[in-house]
Amino acid sequence: MHVTHDPAAAASPTIDFNSFLAVDIRVGTIVDAKPFPEARKPAWRLWIDFGPAIGVRKSSAQITENHPLETLVGQQVAAVVNFPPRQIGPVVSEVLTLGFPDADGKVVLVQPSRPVPNGGRLF
Repeated sequence: MHVTHDPAAAASPTIDFNSFLAVDIRVGTIVDAKPFPEARKPAWRLWIDFGPAIGVRKSSAQITENHPLETLVGQQVAAVVNFPPRQIGPVVSEVLTLGFPDADGKVVLVQPSRPVPNGGRLF
């Protein structure tokens, strides 16, 4: 699913602005987080509130190394909200929670530097 973790990798081919606009990236607040023991790779189950227009959506996120379960509720994160739902084991993931790899390739969540309204779109 991931393209590469190599920070020295070349940039992807150029896209036009409309292609960028087609990807709906929003901010939401994690309202619940639970273990996901059935996942093939260590992951948490997240419920993220994207505000009244989108509501609460579920996600499976492989963020266990850098984000302890007990610290997640209340954090804001960025996610793609317009991908089709994806079955991950017994869980349907409704959004793709976004992150960058750290020096060891472990995911660090993409988060705003200060609180913003849920549902805000990345531009």
